[in-house]
Amino acid sequence: MFSDKVRIFSGSSNPLLAERICEELGVSLGKIKISRFKSGEVYVHYEETIRNCDVFLVQSFSHPINENFVELLVMIDAAKRASARTINIIVPYYGYARQERKAAPREPISAKMLADVLTTVGVDRIITLDLHAPAIQGFFNIPVDHLTALDLISDYLKSKNIKNPVVVSPDAGRASTAEKLANYLDSPFAIMIKKRPAHNESVITHVIGDVEGQTPIIIEDLIDTGTTIVNVVESLKERGAEDIYVCATHPLFSGPAVQRLDHPNIKEVVVTDSIFLPELTSDRFKVISVAPMLAEATRIIIEGGSISTLFKNAGI
Repeated sequence: MFSDKVRIFSGSSNPLLAERICEELGVSLGKIKISRFKSGEVYVHYEETIRNCDVFLVQSFSHPINENFVELLVMIDAAKRASARTINIIVPYYGYARQERKAAPREPISAKMLADVLTTVGVDRIITLDLHAPAIQGFFNIPVDHLTALDLISDYLKSKNIKNPVVVSPDAGRASTAEKLANYLDSPFAIMIKKRPAHNESVITHVIGDVEGQTPIIIEDLIDTGTTIVNVVESLKERGAEDIYVCATHPLFSGPAVQRLDHPNIKEVVVTDSIFLPELTSDRFKVISVAPMLAEATRIIIEGGSISTLFKNAGI
C-alpha cells in the first residue's frame, strides 16, 4: 500500500500531468489554493494537513517561467512552515538550463542560480527530466533524480517500423543521446554542425554521416521556436533525405513554433507532456505521457529501490 504520509500537489504550470501522476499512484491530488493578489504577488494555502508528510510538488519551469518559478518557491516555503517532513519537487522541465555556463564575459550561470535558490528555500530532493546539460545535477547539494524519456520515445519509434532510419543529432551536444537512440533502433546516426549568430537562430554548415535515401529521426531535448528544427529538416531534404521524424522531450513551442513544425517535410513530431500543451489540431503531433515514469520514480523514492531500474540502460 502506498504510504498515507505522501501528499502530491500541483502548481499552475501543468496540473494535468500532476493528475495523471496521482492516477498512476492511486492517490488523490492534494488540495491547494493558489491565487494572485491585485499586485501580482502569489498566495498559497494548503487546504489539508501536511505535518510530518513527504510532500511532492509538481511544477514545470515553462512559460511564464518566472511566474511559475516564484510560485514554486512560495509553495515550498508554505510547506516548510506547515512542518512537512520532506519537500520533494518534480520539475519535468528545468528552465534556464541553456544558461549552464558562461559563453561570454559578464554572463550569468542562471541554471546554478536556480539550484542555489531552490536549495536555500528548503527543497530536499528534485526529480527532473532530460536536462539540457546533465552536469546541472552537480549544481545541487541535494539528491537529484535525473530521468530520461529516451526509452519512451524509442519504444514508440520502434512501433512505427520506420524504413531505413538514421538518427540525426542537430548539433554536437546531442551526439551522445543520438548514439543511444541509434543503438536502441539498431540504426546509423549522423551529426549536424551548426553555428548560432544569435539566440534562437542557427545556420547548418556541415552534415557528418549519410542521409541520402534515409528516413532521418531528429532527437532533441527541447523545441523552442522551431526555427533550428526547420533549418535542420530543410538541410536534410537538400541532401536527399526522405521525410523526417522530429523527437524531443520538452515542447516549449514558443511563438509560432506549432505552425512552423506543421511542415510538409516533417512526417511526425513526437514530444512528451512534460510541458502542458493546448489541444493540437494537427495529427502531425504525437504526445507521449511521462506520468507513469514520474509516478514510478515517486514510488521508488518513498518505498526504496533503484531509479536506474526505470531505464533499459542502467547507466543512464
